[in-house]
Amino acid sequence: MKAHEATYSGMIGWLKYGAVICFLLAFFVIWLIA
Repeated sequence: MKAHEATYSGMIGWLKYGAVICFLLAFFVIWLIA
């Protein structure tokens, strides 16, 4: 169970950063098109 919690915590952290990176990437693409 302990290992599972660590993996889950790591995944949440990566998802958070991934969401921010995706948002910035989308904003950049929209800025390029506009």
